[in-house]
Amino acid sequence: MVRIEEVQDESDKFQQTGFDVPEDDEKDWELTDDESDDDDLEEEVSERGVALRDESLFDRIAALKDIISPKTRSDIAKTWQTVSAYSFTGGWIAGKLIWIGVTSALLVGLPFALAVEDESRISAQEKEMIAQQGGNPGAAGGFSPEVAAQAAAAQQAQPQGLRPPGF
Repeated sequence: MVRIEEVQDESDKFQQTGFDVPEDDEKDWELTDDESDDDDLEEEVSERGVALRDESLFDRIAALKDIISPKTRSDIAKTWQTVSAYSFTGGWIAGKLIWIGVTSALLVGLPFALAVEDESRISAQEKEMIAQQGGNPGAAGGFSPEVAAQAAAAQQAQPQGLRPPGF
């Protein structure tokens, strides 16, 4: 637990007791060439390091708890719980929708795409056979409207056999 206490300055103590406060001499505070800031900083860091080694990260975080009032902490906790609950629910719903979309695409879309491809392949083969039956050897590679008209007339003249639905 962190305990806060007020530290009074020496000049304040002198004023309270009625003594005259001596003026600080600025020369005392100026750095000379022999002194350096780096040495002072290294000493401060090592002193602070000794004090912090006894304190764990958990102790430091637990001490931060006392800075925030209990009402604010409860408001933050409620907000965090609400946000996490909505996030969890939203992720769950999004996952279900993605699952439905992917499985529908695989179960319905893939067979449909394969059937359409197969149908187009079969119709191309039929057109090629009609062109070959028309007796026009040059029409086998390409398809012209005249050949299609001749093939349709020849097909109507012949008796129709049993045809599966969709062809």
